[in-house]
Amino acid sequence: MFKLYQVNLVNAIVLVAMGLWGFLEKSAPTALIAVFVGAILWIYTNKLKDGNKNVAHGLVILTLLMLLGTLMPLRRELKMDDTLGVFRSVTMLLSCAVAMYFFIQSFREARQNRINN
Repeated sequence: MFKLYQVNLVNAIVLVAMGLWGFLEKSAPTALIAVFVGAILWIYTNKLKDGNKNVAHGLVILTLLMLLGTLMPLRRELKMDDTLGVFRSVTMLLSCAVAMYFFIQSFREARQNRINN
């Protein structure tokens, strides 16, 4: 089974890669938002691995914001019939959704452990 920090790292890499690809293809500075968020997620992966709860909560908020923030570009790219743009947005959306799932599962598990102990 994947660990939360591994999922976070994969999500960070996907955001950085897709954001850079979008920026290089379209020269749109807003594509760099994904790069910056991905870099922050990447930087804090080791603290997440160490079990820092505050970092986990901050990263889940960033992931949720990125998940929601990807919806507007996706709508625009669908209207413009931009296949590669749709691919990039859907990839980031799915990556963030999977990361959110793992964050939620981790929080549930931690709560269950607190209740049982």
